[in-house]
Amino acid sequence: MVKVMNIPKSENSAREQRILDAAVELIVHYGYDKTSVSEIAEAAGISKGAIYLHFASKDALFEALLAREMLAYSTGWLAHIEADPQGGTIGSIYKAMLYALNHNAFMSAIVKQDMRIFGNYLRKPNNLFASLESPSPRAEFLQAMQAAGAIRPDVDAQVMTHIMDLLSYGFVGIGEFRKPTELPPYDTVLATIAEMMDRMLTPSQGNPGAAGKAVIRQIAAALNAQLAAMQQTKKADTL
Repeated sequence: MVKVMNIPKSENSAREQRILDAAVELIVHYGYDKTSVSEIAEAAGISKGAIYLHFASKDALFEALLAREMLAYSTGWLAHIEADPQGGTIGSIYKAMLYALNHNAFMSAIVKQDMRIFGNYLRKPNNLFASLESPSPRAEFLQAMQAAGAIRPDVDAQVMTHIMDLLSYGFVGIGEFRKPTELPPYDTVLATIAEMMDRMLTPSQGNPGAAGKAVIRQIAAALNAQLAAMQQTKKADTL
């Protein structure tokens, strides 16, 4: 990664967030390849040079944006689960994930690894995705849910992971080949998916909701720590 040398890192956090806000809108609309640093600066109402007071390169800016959006997604996902009295079951957890994805176009693109949005960045050997687990459910997560008593022990975690990934990709991608008027109500779809998951996977004994919330808190804390460390590393790279 190219570094801008001998330029002190700015501590103007409000301006940095304004840069990232401008970047996410432009990149979601035009894609990474077609969005320039100059265009981001113009949209943020600052000079191009001011961008480099915060980010050493376009890649560094983009990776800071990725980390910020994934952190916001994780925080929103956990908050949705915590606020749900029935939260913690596998159905409620999956419903919260889909809800968060539907309200964040950038995160939906991350799940799909959307070439239109991420373009050549995905071809870079040391891109950020290579150092992070996919935001989609993983077998390890389902196994942790099983160990905590939140999922039936006889469920094949690998197969269920694949099924949940299929549902996630279909959910975020359905708008590409179906008109909005052809789709059933969004909230009804989420509720149906959650009920289907709970009926199929939740054990009849114990307290699966409380057990599931404990697992999610641990996962969110680990992910947030990883993203925070990554953000600090990127900041250090600009010094």
